[in-house]
Formats: sequence, C-alpha cells, structure tokens
Amino acid sequence: MNLGAKAYLSAVCLSGMTVCVYAVMHGATTDPLRFGCYFVLAMLAAGLKVRLPGITGTMSVIFLFLLLGVIELSFLETLMIGYCGTLIQCLWKPKVRPRAIQVIFSVAAMSNSVAAAYVSYFYAAQLFQHSVPLQLAVSASAFFMANTVQVTAVVSLTEGKPFRKLWLESYFWSYPYFLAGAAIAGMLAALNHWTGWQTTLLVLPVVYWIYRSYDLYLGKMADEKRYVEEMASLHLRTIEALALAIDAKDHTTHEHLRRVRVYAVEMGKLLGMPAKELDAVRAAALLHDIGKLAVPENIISKPGKLTPEEFEKVKIHPIVGAEILQRVEFPYEVVPIVRHHHEKWNGSGYPDGIRGENIPLGARIIAAVDCLDALASDRQYRRALPLAEAMSVVAAEAGESFDPQVVRVLQEHFVEFERMAQQEPLPDAYLSTDVKVERGEAPAAGFEKGATEAVSGAAGDSADVLNAIATARSEAQMLLELSLALGKSVSLAECLAMLAVRLKHLVAHDAIAVYLKSGGELVPEYVGGENGRFFSGLRIPAGQGVSGWVAENRKAILNGSPSVESAHTNDAGQFSTLQSALAIPLEGMNEVVGVLTIYRMEKDAFSKDDLRVLQAMASKTALCIENAVKFREGESSAMADPLTGLPNARALYLHLNKELARAERSGTGFTFLICDLDGFRALLEQFGQRAGDELLKRFAEALTTACREYDYVARVSGGQFVTVLPGLKPAAIREKSEKFRLLAESAAVAVCGKAVLSLSVGHAVYPEHGGDSEALLQHADRMLNTAKRQRLANELAEISGPAPRSEDMRSGVPQATR
Repeated sequence: MNLGAKAYLSAVCLSGMTVCVYAVMHGATTDPLRFGCYFVLAMLAAGLKVRLPGITGTMSVIFLFLLLGVIELSFLETLMIGYCGTLIQCLWKPKVRPRAIQVIFSVAAMSNSVAAAYVSYFYAAQLFQHSVPLQLAVSASAFFMANTVQVTAVVSLTEGKPFRKLWLESYFWSYPYFLAGAAIAGMLAALNHWTGWQTTLLVLPVVYWIYRSYDLYLGKMADEKRYVEEMASLHLRTIEALALAIDAKDHTTHEHLRRVRVYAVEMGKLLGMPAKELDAVRAAALLHDIGKLAVPENIISKPGKLTPEEFEKVKIHPIVGAEILQRVEFPYEVVPIVRHHHEKWNGSGYPDGIRGENIPLGARIIAAVDCLDALASDRQYRRALPLAEAMSVVAAEAGESFDPQVVRVLQEHFVEFERMAQQEPLPDAYLSTDVKVERGEAPAAGFEKGATEAVSGAAGDSADVLNAIATARSEAQMLLELSLALGKSVSLAECLAMLAVRLKHLVAHDAIAVYLKSGGELVPEYVGGENGRFFSGLRIPAGQGVSGWVAENRKAILNGSPSVESAHTNDAGQFSTLQSALAIPLEGMNEVVGVLTIYRMEKDAFSKDDLRVLQAMASKTALCIENAVKFREGESSAMADPLTGLPNARALYLHLNKELARAERSGTGFTFLICDLDGFRALLEQFGQRAGDELLKRFAEALTTACREYDYVARVSGGQFVTVLPGLKPAAIREKSEKFRLLAESAAVAVCGKAVLSLSVGHAVYPEHGGDSEALLQHADRMLNTAKRQRLANELAEISGPAPRSEDMRSGVPQATR
C-alpha cells in the first residue's frame, strides 16, 4: 500500500476503535432474550452473502437487523450484532482468505457505519418530528453511504481504480435494497409494538427473499458483464486481424504497429484523454495504415524515390482506410483519426488540409508518433536513425507539421515509451482508389529527379540544339559499338569487363555491380570502382534492397539509396560511402537473369537520361549474359565427370599443363598419383552397376576430403582417379598411397559389406621423373603397373603358403609336421 492508503486505513481503524470504546462505556442490555434472538437471526443473515461485481468484496442482508436494532436495541447491542456479522461475512467460506488487516478494517468500517446510522436516526427524529419512516430512510441512507464509501475508498487507494466509477458500478445499484430494508424494518417494528418482539422470528422468509433477489440481480449483472467483455475481446481480435493484414502488405515495418500503439496510448493518458478516446486511439494506432491495402505492392516496398504518379496512389490511403473502418461501426471515433493522421499543424497535410486544433487530438498524436517510429526504423529508401536523433527531427517540426504540445510531451517521455514498447477479409465495396488528392507536399523520400521538370530556356537556342544533336549521335555510336562488342564474346568475365569499360564513357559513375540470380538471391558476378570489396560480399535476397526490388518487380530505380544494400553483406563492419544508385533489370528470354546497378558518391546524381541510356542497352546486355552463362555451364559440364562431379580427363590435362607452368615459374615441384581400383570389374559383375556407381561416388568424396584445399582430384576412367599434389615430398608418397588404399577398402565395405577390392597407386614427381605432362604420365603409369604386379605376386604367395626350407625338402617332411 502507498502512504495515502496506509494513512486512510489507520484513520478508519482509529475511528472504529473510538466508537467501540464509547459503546462499551455507555452501553447496556435491557432484554437479553430479545437480543439473543435478534443476534441469531442476524448471524444467519450474515451467512447469506453475495459477491460484488468488479471488486473482491461481499454484501449480506444483515443491514436489515442493524436497522431493526437502531429502533429497538441499545447502541452496544446493535454494534455487537454488526461486529459479529462482519466477522462471519469475512471468514465464512471466503473465495480468497482475507488478511488480518482486511478483517480489522471491515470491523472498524462497520463500527463507523452503525454509529452513522444511530446518530442520523435520532437526529432525524428532531428534524421530522418523530416520523419513523423518514427516520429509517435517513438512517438507512447514512448506513449505506458510510459503509460503501469507506470500502470504496480503500479499494480505490490500494488498487488504483477511480473512486466514482468504482462506487457507481459496485455499490450504487444496491441503494434501493437498503431503502426496501428500511421499510421492512419499520413494518417489523410497528408489528412488534402491537404483538411483541417475537413476531420478528417470522422475518426469515423475507430475509431469504432479499438475499435471493440480490443473488439473481448480481448474476444477471455478471452475465451481462461477461458478454460485454467477450464482445470487447472479439472487437480487439478483429482489430488485430486487420492490423495483420496491414503488416502482410507493408512487411518492412515489423514492429511498427505495436510501437505506435504503445506510444500513442501512453501519450493520450498524459494528455488527459477520456477512456473512450483512448480506446479510439488504441484502435487507430493499429489500423491507421489499413488503407495501404489499396496501394500497389511495388509502390509500398519501392526502395527508391517515388514518382508523382506513385505518390498520388500513396496519398489515397487515409481516405480508403477511413472508408473501410466506417463500415465497422466502432463505438468510439476511430474513423476521423485514421482519415486525418497525415494532416499537418500548419494545414499543408492531406487529404483535407485542415489545420491546428481542427485536427482530432488522436490524429495529432499518431502523426507525431508515426513519424518518430518511421525515422527510427529501417525503410526501403533509407536506413534507420538513432532514436534520439529521430526525436530531434520530429521536434524541429513542432508548430509546422506537428502539434507543439504533443511534441513536448513526446520529447519528455519517448525514452520511457520505448522501454515500455520493448517490454510489450474486407467488405466487397467500392473504395476510392481512383480519386486524386489535390493536397500534399513531396514525401520524405522526394520525387525522382526530372520527373516533373519542364524544359526551360529558349526553344530556338541553336547552340543548345547542336550540342544535343552531337551528344545524341555520340551516344548512339557508343551504344552501337557496345552492342557489337558484346555480341562477339561468349566469356562471361570478358562480357562484363567490356560492359564496364564501355559504360564508363556513356554514364558517369563511381562504382558498378552486375548481380546474377542464383536461387532466391542476387550474387555479384562483376564489381568495379569504389567499395568493390563491399559489393563483393553482398548476398541480396530477391525483393530486398535496391537491386533485389528491381529483380523482383522488373522495374528500374532511379537514385535509390545504396545504404539499404548493406544489410545483406556478410561483413557487418563494412559500409558504403555511395549515396545514389541507378538499377535496371536484365531480362533474358524467359526471366530476369540479373540486375545492373551503378552508384555515385553524390545524392540524386543520376538523371532520367542516364536511366534511358541503361535501358537502351539492357536487352543486349541481358542476352549476352544469358548466352555466356549457358556457355559457361556447358563448358563446366564438358569438363566434369557426370557421376562423381570431379574434373574429367580433359580438365585434368588442362590443369596439369597449368601446374607445370606454375612449378616452372616458381621453381617448385609437385607429385602426380594415379589410383586404380583393383577388383572393380569383378565388383560390378557380383553386385551390379548401382553398387559400382555408389562406390565410385563414396570413394570420390572421401578422396577429395582427404586431400588439401589446393590439391587437384580427377576421375579419368572407370575405376581410375588422379591426384595432383603440389609440394608433397617423395618420402610421403608411400604414406599417402596407403591412406588412399584404406579409403577405397572402407568405401567397398560401406557399399558391399566387405572389402572386395583394393587400390594400386602409381606416382611421378616433377621434375625428377619428367619435365612435361606426357613424361610424367608415362612414369606414373609404369609405376602403377609395377604396383599391380607386386600386389598380384603378394596375393599368389598368400594363396600357395610359405616356401619350404632346403633341409625340409631333403627330408621330404614338411616342417609343420615334424
């Protein structure tokens, strides 16, 4: 409990104790039998309790006997009934066992309530000239107010609930029952006066009737409350489903809706918005961008600047969002907030151009919060700003774009809001997707340069005309030369290098990258100029970054931001100083084969003429790249063994010549090993072709793994493999051969279940055994044949057994039987 709650609790307990002491000192019992009967009836009534809605308290019909005691019993006797009834109400079958302090408070509150009822009854006697009905009405009202206000106050202080709302919802409904109880107590008192107090014993059915009516009424209230809560929960789930639809459309803002909701609701609380308006802000924070469902996907996710036509499409989303939500019939004003969340304080916003306090407060809050979160989040057209820097940008717009008071509160609490944020199908109807919004300035990303520029200057300026003609002729000639040059090359590397050299004279740029599609990614095939290492490490998923978006949407981007590419590099420490990107898709016969992107150091450095030049050469470049890629794939397949994927005999000879040239230049040597699987043909006859293929693949994989990264492994025929091992010492040849033999036997055991073959190895060392590939191959082949004969001789010796010694031959008796 806070300090205020403790002080209030202490005051109530002290007051109750004072009342108790006074009653003991001045009280007396006049008729013990009557008191005893009343006491028993009151305790039974105390057990008939109902639970109050909204809080953890209960209420019983004991107040009927307390009012009767005010009329017929002494103050002490009435107080004793109140004390004991309160204890039974607290301790008899509680839903949650109360703490001692709660019990003490309840007894003290009852003491004060009884005292209030007694004092008001006798004060009303003087005021209303001993009119018992009016006295009872005043006494019942005083008891009701004293009892309910005390309990409501302590609940409000300890649980932080608003006092007035809590009292109205939890207690005020019961006031008529207290008046009805006063009437019943008055009738019983009158009946007792004529027939004696024993008549009160007949009050039990009345007590049960009051209890039952309490119970039924509260049950109905509980059902209604549960229904309202279920409807509210359904409403909230519907809002969240719509918010998911927005997030699915605008997937670049992963946590945008959650953060905007937390910021906006907390801002509304600080600005004193009523509960209903807070609910409206909460819903609008989730749904303010629902109109983006009507904006094309390629515009929403475009990583470059928007054209005026594209921005016209974006500007309709507040109108469409308001039209969508208007059909939901929210119980609070969500639609105006959604429609006006892009209005500006100075009236320059859209769609309606309203200004100042004419903009709904909820819309003003969301406008500032939405801008802050957008600046602090990664977007397709720029990288995120640090939160504090983003807040400074928003603060600079106070009085222009945003409400100064809203900005002031946001600036004071945005760190706290951020911490809180971290810890936490549509009707088939016409939508205004074809309207033209007349208002609205350029978006934050600006317009494409030159998109709305009019041609200025005198039309008859002959010098400008001649320069334009000369430039156009030169440009056409260079494009023709580039097309002819690209058509002559089938090498991908040569094709791209030639493209980079020629393009440098056509469009000024600081860096160039040609990305090719590989699976679901764009991989740099050629990079040049500034930040070459940065671009070499990029792996851009289709649809992301500038180049990924171009490949996915088959549309060019003019003056995009290269910084959005940096999220896809393998080295997070790298960054680019380039600020402008011009990217075009390279479309082959059936699909986009890649993206050509050029970069500049300056912002907005490329013009529409630069884009036109690149688009003019795009089809020829794409065709050249497609042919070169196919040629490379065909060349690669012609140089590889189709079964094992190792280089074949043709590739081996080419590599061997390169290795000879390298060794000759560096003055170093290398070792050449020929490995032949002995018994491979017999394995095929016994186990079949499938087993043979599986064995070859296993052995090829094991052989490659056993070699070093710079060693060369090839398969040259059925069971014959070759390895080229630079720097291997002659002394290590036997060890390496034995290792390869064990690998072959292991592969046979894995496929056939037993070691059905072995391995013979022949070797040649450069330059000891020859100075060219032919000499090395001949020497290795001779050594292989020698190894095969030696292995065959060893096998025959094992079959015939050891040769007998000379003395054994002379005696004619084998040594083993002597």
